[in-house]
Amino acid sequence: MPRTVPPRTTALAAATAACAALAVLPLTATAAPTAGLSCGVSYAVVNDWGSGFTANLTITDTGTTPINGWTLAYAYTGNQTLQNGWNGTWTQTGQTVTATNPAYAPTINPGATYTTSANFTDNGPNTAPTTFTLNGTPCGPQSSPSPSPTPTPTPTPTTTTTPPPGGAAPAVHVSGSTLAKADGTPIALHGVNRSGAEFMCVQGHGIFDGPADQASVTAMKSWRVNAVRVPLNEDCWLGRPNVDPAYAGPAYIGAVRSYVDLLHRNGLVAILDLHWTDGAYTGPSAGCSDANATCQKPMPDAAGALPFWTSVAQTFKGDDATVFDLFNEPYPSRATGSEASGWACWRDGGSCPGIGFQVAGMQAMVDAVRSAGADNVLMLGGQEYANDLTQWAAHQPTDPLHNLAASWHSYNFNACASSSCWDAQIGPLAARVPVVTGELGENDCAHGYLDALLPWLDQHGVSYLAWAWNTWDCSSGPALISAYDGTPTAFGAGYRTHLAGP
Repeated sequence: MPRTVPPRTTALAAATAACAALAVLPLTATAAPTAGLSCGVSYAVVNDWGSGFTANLTITDTGTTPINGWTLAYAYTGNQTLQNGWNGTWTQTGQTVTATNPAYAPTINPGATYTTSANFTDNGPNTAPTTFTLNGTPCGPQSSPSPSPTPTPTPTPTTTTTPPPGGAAPAVHVSGSTLAKADGTPIALHGVNRSGAEFMCVQGHGIFDGPADQASVTAMKSWRVNAVRVPLNEDCWLGRPNVDPAYAGPAYIGAVRSYVDLLHRNGLVAILDLHWTDGAYTGPSAGCSDANATCQKPMPDAAGALPFWTSVAQTFKGDDATVFDLFNEPYPSRATGSEASGWACWRDGGSCPGIGFQVAGMQAMVDAVRSAGADNVLMLGGQEYANDLTQWAAHQPTDPLHNLAASWHSYNFNACASSSCWDAQIGPLAARVPVVTGELGENDCAHGYLDALLPWLDQHGVSYLAWAWNTWDCSSGPALISAYDGTPTAFGAGYRTHLAGP
């Protein structure tokens, strides 16, 4: 449910346009130039892992009439080889690459933009193309330089010559109804949310809200947490043009990687959460009318969420001490008009009633992660801002690795905020699959709700992470601390006392 904390309410959003499956088709003859067409193309590498990269190409209609049906063409000078693409039908012959509009997005209106993306492999200089055509008409160039390669992540070592503070973080996987370490020992995650990376970058203030250094992590560990959830922003990760480059693309990805590494060196599991995404939505419970990743949307937009998760999976595959939370707080039923259509939208995505963009359903996001070769645990939040898990099991996506957990959010102002509701709705699911309370808290700067909830979660083996390790005014929403040295608020004091145990 939308929070009253200003950074949080201004920081929940959804992803950009829809995903088309790649169909490899023969390269067609060069199109004759389209009379009167005026266009621009910007090219950006949004992720480079050394042996490959993701490229975004954004087409702008700079003329006065719509572009109806388009084929974008350009050429590389090296050995870049197409692997797969989305938001368009991609082909490659030799060094020439083309992308054709998907059936659901044939038109680009005057002044509007459309982004299509693809993954490539390469081993050598990755020089950005500078010449583009659209329907045979020269377009641009508006090329952006390629970033320096980001090294492919490697699994956290089980032994080191100099043990890191607290020891390496445990790799986790799903084992029946629990999370377990690599040796099969069950593990319950007890942690905090570290908000900031979802809103600071898109608002032009930086990447993290407050310090992201060893001292701040040491303060967290003093509370005896073993996990930290890090909300992320799709536009910032993908390097979209609405974000200052100093806080986007390689700079953003590098900062997140460094923070995850820091958490792991301190023995902490990291949970990466897709929090704010693209997609214009003004229906029931809309947080904003902005199509960019600046507020919460009912579901993520396929055009952004799928490349986001492909890139995140490529960045962190092999690191099973990192968990992926696929989408923060879905609320599709408010847009579609019924619980049944909402759950169908939640799982299957596509064209959902009341949502004016192609939705990335949970199944598509699971598939994107697995297709990238990542076997990480995936958390899937239910409906009604992740507070409703009643149909989660019935709509559980297919995962060939059987490595899915249900994500539940629990606040004192939610509909399911009593032990009778927890017994009826959460307990039965927790007996079947791991349930992680990705967020919990209360908006009264007290801990009466936590005092009832936390023992129930412990009794049922449910993991939990409190919102939030930030120094906001806890009278306007849940804030655990008043200083980054770990000084608790009244709300935080209740949580810290519980974590300390008897």
